[in-house]
Formats: sequence, structure tokens, C-alpha cells
Amino acid sequence: MSHLKERKEKNCLNCNAQVMGKFCHICGQENIEPKETVFHLINHFFQDVTHFDGKFFSTLGLLITKPGFLSAEYIRGRRASYLNPIRMYIFTSAIFFFIFFTFFKLKNDNLINQDSMIVNGKSMADVDKMDSVSFAAYTSNINKEDEKKETPMSRQEFKKYYDSITSNSGINFTGTHYKSKAQYDSALRFGKKQDAWLQKKLVYKEIELNEKFKNHPEEIIGSIGEALLHKLPQMLFVSLPLLALLLRLLYIRRKEFYYVSHGIFSIHLYIFIFIDLLFSFGLDKLNVTLHSGVLSFLKGLLTIAIFFYTYKAMRNFYQQGRAKTITKFLILNLLFLFIMLLLFSVFLFFSFFTI
Repeated sequence: MSHLKERKEKNCLNCNAQVMGKFCHICGQENIEPKETVFHLINHFFQDVTHFDGKFFSTLGLLITKPGFLSAEYIRGRRASYLNPIRMYIFTSAIFFFIFFTFFKLKNDNLINQDSMIVNGKSMADVDKMDSVSFAAYTSNINKEDEKKETPMSRQEFKKYYDSITSNSGINFTGTHYKSKAQYDSALRFGKKQDAWLQKKLVYKEIELNEKFKNHPEEIIGSIGEALLHKLPQMLFVSLPLLALLLRLLYIRRKEFYYVSHGIFSIHLYIFIFIDLLFSFGLDKLNVTLHSGVLSFLKGLLTIAIFFYTYKAMRNFYQQGRAKTITKFLILNLLFLFIMLLLFSVFLFFSFFTI
């Protein structure tokens, strides 16, 4: 509630309805003077932040300690005392993925590059900078490794040797060996067999990637992995309504639960998983420094906690016996694993075409 002066007029400034009291019964706007000072604006900002924080932490406490409780409260209509599940999901997932992408980055430092590939401690760029004396001393070590080589290497011979060590054939997912699109088009034009549309797209993309990354499969696979990693938020977001659909099918005889009810349950479950994984990431980072068996044990417990929490939430929310809940819990996990593998394949396919 604002501390601004109440208006004498009784018409709502937002919808022009007649106001009976301090708030409009139509749109809910407070009937106060529209002019604000800087102090009122700052005060209003801090009130909104502390109100959100208070609801968030109290709701989060209930979410963690009472599996399925918040979902049950929501479908009973008791919502004002808790943070809205969608707002809570957006806030929690934003923090989760911010920390996730901070902790987990696919580094390209170890990927092979033609100009930085190390051969016997030197790259081709380093060799080009050597004077004649240094070059002779460097190649003499390589000569010792090859018993048949007695005369010193020339720079041209070393370049051929270097290329033989660092050369790659690129990726070959489609089983073809075309070096350019022109070569592939020529093969299609004069060949007896015509590839399907999707096969053509795959071959074209494969040739494009090999040209772009100079036939270095490590760099190509690393870039695909990086693109897939950044699609993880979308993949989880798509999987959420699919999880709700599985729950709808598993509890199809429970007419009191609508699809939205299963959706709210899925959102609360995802929020808990985000929180659990955040603690797991923290323990993992600590363990890199401390190398503690206790931290590894705690991380294992956090993984088990996700499955235990899911079972308890299902039992408390759907109010069924242990045997039925365990059976449906196992079926849910198997089906959801299949869905996640399917989604992973789809997003991997799109990642291949977007790099």
C-alpha cells in the first residue's frame, strides 16, 4: 500500500469506475494522488523488492521441506500467501542458468588448429620464425626419431612432415567423402543414384563445416556441443509440458486433476531440481579444491534427493498408496528418460545446422 495522499474524487483514474473505499473494486488500482516524489518512487521500489524476497524465501522453504504441498495449495485456491509458481520458475531458472553457464563452458583451448598444433614442442608458426641454426637443431631431434633419416630436413620436407602429423579428414557423419559442394553437385548430376532432400542438406552442411573449421573434427564437435549447451534452457522448457502430459496419462482416472494441475506440479518439481543442482554445482567446485570424500558423498546424496523428492511429491500431491506411487514413479522416470533422449536428438540436429 502506498503512503501517498488519497484522492478526494471517487472515480478511478485507471478505469473511471466509482470507487467505494481506497481501492477500485473493478481493476484494483489504489485511489491516490498521481503525483509522486523521488522518495515515494524509491520507497515503492524497495517495498516491491522486499515483498518479493519475503514471499520467495518463505515459499522456497515450503517447497523444499514439504514436497507436493505448494501444488496442493495452489489447486485448492490458496495462492495469495505464496509466490506465483510461474514467476518463481522464471526467477529460479534465470539464476540457475546464469550460474550453470558460468561454471560450465566448453573450452576450445585444447582443440586442434593448423597454426597452433604442437609437434615436438613447436607449432608451425614457431618454426617459421626460426633461424637456420635453430631450425637445424630442432629437426635433428626429429631425425633421431626416424632411424632411416640421416640427412637434415629442409623446411619444405619439414612442412610435409608437419602436414602429415596435423592433417585431419574432418567430420564424416553421412559416410561421404566430398571436399566441396561443387564436387558433390557434380556427383549428383552424373551419378545414377539421387540423394533425398534431407541427405543433401546433411552433406552440404558437413562440407560447409569441414571448410569452415579446416577439417578439424575436434573444433566442429566442440562447436556443436557449445550450441547444444546453449539450447538447454529451451530443451527443459519444452520438456516441462511433456512431463505434465505424462502425469495426466498416469493419473487419467483422477478427474479432479486437470492438465494445469499436473503443470503446476511439474513447475514446482523443476524448481526443486534447479535448487538441488545449484548446491551440487557448489559442492563440485569445492571438491576440485579440497578433494574431500565427504563432499563427494554429499553430492551423491543430492542426486538421490531428486528421485526421493519426486516420489514424496507424487505421494503427497496425488494422495495414493506407496505401491501405486512407486509403480507410477518408475513408469514416469522411464517414459521421461525416453522423451529427454528424443528431445536431445532433436536439439542436437538443430544445433548441427545452426553453427
